[in-house]
Formats: sequence, structure tokens, C-alpha cells
Amino acid sequence: MFESFIKKLREKSFITLETTPMHLPTIEPIVDKIESFGLEKLVDGFTTTDNPLARLKYNSILASIRLQQKFKKPTIATMSMRDRNKIALQSDLLGANDFDIRAILALTGDSAKISDQPNAKGVFEGDSTLLLEIIKCFNAGIDYSGKPFKIKPKRIYPFAVSNAFAKNRKTLEKKFKKKIENGAVGIITQPVFSIENAKFLVELFYDLRENFTNEKAKCELILGFFPIMKLRTAQFLHSHVPGINVPQIWIDRLYKAKNEEEVGFKMSKELFENLKEFHPKIHIMTANRFEVAKKILTSN
Repeated sequence: MFESFIKKLREKSFITLETTPMHLPTIEPIVDKIESFGLEKLVDGFTTTDNPLARLKYNSILASIRLQQKFKKPTIATMSMRDRNKIALQSDLLGANDFDIRAILALTGDSAKISDQPNAKGVFEGDSTLLLEIIKCFNAGIDYSGKPFKIKPKRIYPFAVSNAFAKNRKTLEKKFKKKIENGAVGIITQPVFSIENAKFLVELFYDLRENFTNEKAKCELILGFFPIMKLRTAQFLHSHVPGINVPQIWIDRLYKAKNEEEVGFKMSKELFENLKEFHPKIHIMTANRFEVAKKILTSN
């Protein structure tokens, strides 16, 4: 399953859909929505988030197990460094491996200071690079301390994330380089909102990748895509989320729109089609608005 998943990432179009487990003791509402919209037939795989914004949610690895077993599609489980030390990270990887969860998105994680859990403290024994290093050890048949496993884990495929925008080109180059060096098979960007932004990232990434050899030279860039349907969303992303650039034209058009959702969807759909034609490796994020994902993937 995962070998063909990675092969498609490297050779063909590649579409994944983000799911955000909820503040519930079950993942079934998300499973039911995906099934009702037939989204499993329209994407190559799913991702599960890991307590975004440090808000308590259903476990990302367990959610991945359920989605993968239900839809027979590879699922990338996010693991946040905020909540685990080296022991817990390795323990979770071992358990996930047994259930064939072998694509892992390494994330440093949002600060525990913004958590909805009183006085929660972050672990932060390292940033996402530490998890990439641990995965590299597992793929070599040893744990992070160098102790060999009696049974070698099945191969794990690590993914990483990157900003989609920076005023200084060197900032993005440094992030890309660090994650390629540490073995990421794919780097998912934050959402892009213009084809110009996408072209800049793709050119920067693949020019940098030419400096690498062997498996590292096979790392792929996956463009983040988030459909904006409301002016307040565009304004929030533009003003408060570092690493994202929402062009002024989006804000202006939504401000003038009589029907924000209609205009927002039209602009988002046009961008998606342009991205798919230019660089058909895309990660769709809709904050569990799966009806929007269905329209994006199917509307003419």
C-alpha cells in the first residue's frame, strides 16, 4: 500500500485530504461524512491532525488506523513534538507500525500556552527534526539509543511541513534543506493562494533538491490548498498566520461580494485547477468541511 503511495507521489498526480479528529471519543462522524461524499474515491490518501492549536482532540494515530482500515487508503498520521518525549515518540511509532501506519507527518506543534487545557505544559524535547532522526533510526533497525530491534520495523515514510511564504528566500531554503537532509519523502507547504506563490515554491524547492543524491533527491513538494469561503477567514490568515500570504485581490473580491461563499468557492476552485495543472501534488485542507472538498474535486 505505502510503496505504491510513495511511487505515485514521485511519478504522478497526488492528492491527499486532511481530516481533523474532533473533541469526541470516536472518529465515526468523520468516517461517515467521508463515505457519504465518496471522497475516498477521489483522493490518494488522508492525513489526520494531532491536537492542532494544542486543543484536545481524538488521537491522530488511532484515527489513522480507523480511516486506513475502513477505506483501504494510506493515511499519514501527524505526530506533534509538543506532547511527547523521545520515549513516547518511539513507543507510538512501534505501536503504529504494528497496525501498518507507516506514513508519519513530523510536526513541532503549536505552543501549549494556547491550549484549551488549563496549565498544560509542552514537552518539546526537540523540534520535528528529532522525529525525522528517530524514523531514520527505525528504518535502519535500531531505536534512537542505537539498540537493535529483534524484529525490524516495517519501513516508515516521514513527511514534513514548511511555510508557503517568507520575505527572505533564504528562510524557506533553510527549512527545505533541513528536512530533505533528514530524510523527508514529502514536504507539505502551508496553503498557497496564488499560482505565482506556487511557482516560486516549486522552483525554489527543485533547484535546491538538485544538490542532493540518492533517496534525498527523490523528496517531493506537496502544495497546501485551503479553500477560502469567507472574508473573515481571508483576513485572519492574512493578518495572523505567519508563513501564509493571502493576496489582496482575495480580500478585495470577498469584501465586495454579495455572496461571499459563492465568490470564495469560485476563486478557490480556479486556483485548485491551476495548481493541479501546474504541479499536481496537492494536500487539501478544509477544516472538516468535506462537502466543500467534494465540490472542489468534482465541480466543473
